Amino acid sequence: MRTVAVALVDDMPLFELAIAAEVFGPSQTDLADPWYELRFCAEKPETRTEFGFRQHASHGLDALRDADTVLVPALPYACVQTGQPIPVPLVNAVQEAAAQGARIVSLCTGAFALAAAGLLDGRRAATHWMYAAALAMLHPRVEVDASVLYVDDGQVLTSAGRSAGIDLCLHVVRSDLGAHVANEVARRMVLPAHRGGGQAQYVSATVPETDDAGLGPVLHWATRNLDQPLTVEQLARRAGVSPRTFVRRFHEATGTTPLQWLLDQRVLRARSLLESTDLPIGLIGERSGLGSAANLRRHFTLRLGTAPTDYRRAFRG
Repeated sequence: MRTVAVALVDDMPLFELAIAAEVFGPSQTDLADPWYELRFCAEKPETRTEFGFRQHASHGLDALRDADTVLVPALPYACVQTGQPIPVPLVNAVQEAAAQGARIVSLCTGAFALAAAGLLDGRRAATHWMYAAALAMLHPRVEVDASVLYVDDGQVLTSAGRSAGIDLCLHVVRSDLGAHVANEVARRMVLPAHRGGGQAQYVSATVPETDDAGLGPVLHWATRNLDQPLTVEQLARRAGVSPRTFVRRFHEATGTTPLQWLLDQRVLRARSLLESTDLPIGLIGERSGLGSAANLRRHFTLRLGTAPTDYRRAFRG
């Protein structure tokens, strides 16, 4: 029997918990026999999720040690937003399960619990892009990748935010039971079996705030003229400084180079045009300053991990 033990704590978000229940819970022995055995495990018989929903736990946290797969859904928001400690019994139980050889899976911010247990040290890991910087700061030995939907690092698997948990759970089914079964599970959930790209395509990018009074207006002017050829020398002249001084001040304010920032802003403009217009790809390339359709496709795919046409299909309002 393929046992999946879901670790519960009070106030955890409901969404990721529902993902685990939907993928592994319903017995689908017509697809694979035996199917998964899903267990809900907690310190007490009943836990409270966000919004007051209650979930019965049929097992204690000690049952994680006997599971084939341990799944940690997203943590309570207070644990990643206000510094509320992650429950120690959860961290200890995950550590013990890993020591027993269980496969450890986290969804969204559940990666913070795995990191607290030391399971992500020296590993590449994913979490919600909004909390990736916090995870990297708290656990510098973790290689946090904010651009992917999930990371499979053998015994330890982590997903990005929210619906990326579905992608990882389907990946687990695919690894265990084959692509045919995973595809059918996805079809029954009315979902794609595999999504292209990563969570970078869902991250909002804006003009950075800066205390540099001479630099801010230049950045805003540049975003209004992305369709024009822009050079470091031209931007430096508008700021009234030498190119070398401009590059130094720019890096201090933004953490990147002027040319890389311009490229990011042009991709952002292309994203906006793909979402809000029916313009041809070639014209979007011109208006965003990326040039030809081929150049747009190349930079867009490198930056966001998905093609412009696929992005438009997913986000066109």
